Amino acid sequence: MPEKRKEDIMVRPRLRRRVAGEFGATFFKPAGIPVRELETVNLTFDELEAIRLTDLEGLYQADAAEQMNVSRQTLGNIVNSAHKKIAEALIKGMAIKIEGGTVEYMHNLYYCPACESTFQSDDSEESCPDCNSDKIEPAEVPGVQRHRHQRGKKGV
Repeated sequence: MPEKRKEDIMVRPRLRRRVAGEFGATFFKPAGIPVRELETVNLTFDELEAIRLTDLEGLYQADAAEQMNVSRQTLGNIVNSAHKKIAEALIKGMAIKIEGGTVEYMHNLYYCPACESTFQSDDSEESCPDCNSDKIEPAEVPGVQRHRHQRGKKGV
């Protein structure tokens, strides 16, 4: 039987993690120390969102996982990674830079009932990019209250 090579192994693509929070800053550092003298820890937006949901909002991990569109186990791994990075930065006096991650921002997210697709859009789009239906509506995110209103062509 032929040996499997590393390039032959198919890796499941990482799902986009949903991020609904709006974050006021993306860089933190200890006061009084020039940034050029500091080491930096990188925290991803999905790690910050997991911290926001579990630590700040007080959600159970299962509920936070549902909001982020990941398994409870994955959410736990994300939270543990974030806690370790934050603890390291605080204890060692490092800067924290927030960037990156495999995320889907929940701002301007819409659902098309006709083809059951979910997509991001600014308010200028009036139809589904997949099927061109004009019956698109704001997507529902578990645990997030949104006003539901029909978007589409006026008078149709």
